This record gives sequence, structure tokens and C-alpha cells, in this order.
Amino acid sequence: MKLYAVSDGPPSLAVRMALEALNIPYEHISVDYGKAEHLTEEYGKMNPQKEIPVLDDDGFFLSESNAILQYLCEKYAPANELYPKDPKERALVNHRLCFNLAFLYPQISAYVMAPIFFDYERTEMGLKKLSMALDAFETYMQRTGTKYVAGNGLTIADFPLVTSIMCLEAIAFKLDANYPTVQKWYTGFKQAHANLWAIAAKGMEEIREFEKNPPDLSGMVHPIHPIRKVGTK
Repeated sequence: MKLYAVSDGPPSLAVRMALEALNIPYEHISVDYGKAEHLTEEYGKMNPQKEIPVLDDDGFFLSESNAILQYLCEKYAPANELYPKDPKERALVNHRLCFNLAFLYPQISAYVMAPIFFDYERTEMGLKKLSMALDAFETYMQRTGTKYVAGNGLTIADFPLVTSIMCLEAIAFKLDANYPTVQKWYTGFKQAHANLWAIAAKGMEEIREFEKNPPDLSGMVHPIHPIRKVGTK
């Protein structure tokens, strides 16, 4: 099994955490984002979306980190509580995965990641959208009153949400005052699962360093994002 991934991308980190939690051996193939390896024709054969990560399971190529998380559990650990069988419990896990994919991480990506890697600025509107997403997350956590995002047991839904919130920590965005339940869950995860958190922590340190010293992507021709001129931020 091979995982084509970057070292600091939240979706890549979430899949790596699941592979570690499930004790599945794999080869990590590092994708050089700065050299736009994911935008090449060769990479597009594995994933026409040209996004990261991609799982290669003996010639079966799968993209979209949520789909990868679900596939790993269903094929390699069907009885594992990381992806519970009970319909309502599984529905809640699936909801949290979708919530992160469609509602929370897009705002974190736009507010945190895009201004680091591309020629964007952090704006009041971006902060407002992020705050709305975090408000919803805080509400979900308050309503369930559980230790983890989809119940009192760890599930695959925790991994992408941890790696999303990790991006906020990387830029010293504070959760304590307005999102105390989210902060409690996040801190609790790090304390209870140090081996899994270590995977995300390395990515966070890279993002933290890039926040101080943005990477030079001047050699990249991106189909969507504007490239920052060298020496500006």
C-alpha cells in the first residue's frame, strides 16, 4: 500500500493518523507541492482532480481523504469502533466527516492556508466565515457532551477535525474564550493519543514556520490560485 501525501496538509495527516491507529503498514510517497507534482499529467492518472492525498492499494487508486478513511476501516478493520456499525453512530461519524469537508475546513483553508501559500490576505469576511463554522462546531460538541466528536469513543471523524483545528493553532488562533468545548476536545485528543498527535504536530510545525516565512512557489503555475511574488507577503 502506498499513500501519496504531503507532510503538512490536513487531509494527508488525517489519513496517516488512521493508518497508524489501524496499524496498517504503508509506504509514504512524498508529493512535492512546491514543485507542483500533484498538477502533473502523471499524477492526474491516479487522481483526475489532481488533489492530495491519493491511496494506492495494489493498483486501486482512491482519492478524497474521507473516502480513504472509510475504505481503510471497511476493508482492513470492519469490526473496529473507529467506524462503528450501528446506523446512527455511523451516521454521526459520516456527518462530522462531511461537516469538516464542506463547512469547517474550507473556511480554515481560506483563512489560514491560502494566505500562507498563495497571494491572498486574511480579511474580516474570512474571519466571520471561520467564526460561523467554529460556532457550529462548538454547538455540536456542547449538544452531544461527548469526549470525541461523534461519541465517547475515538472515530475516524476525529482525525480530519483535529488536523483542521491544528491549522488554527499553527497561527496562534485562540479557541479558549469562544469555543471552550472544542478546545477541551482538542486538548483531550492530544493528551489521550500522543502517538497520533505526533503525526499532526510535525505538520503543524511546518505550517507555523511557513506562517513566519512563506514558501517560494514562484515556479508553480497554478490553474486557480494567484502566486505570490518572491519577497512579499
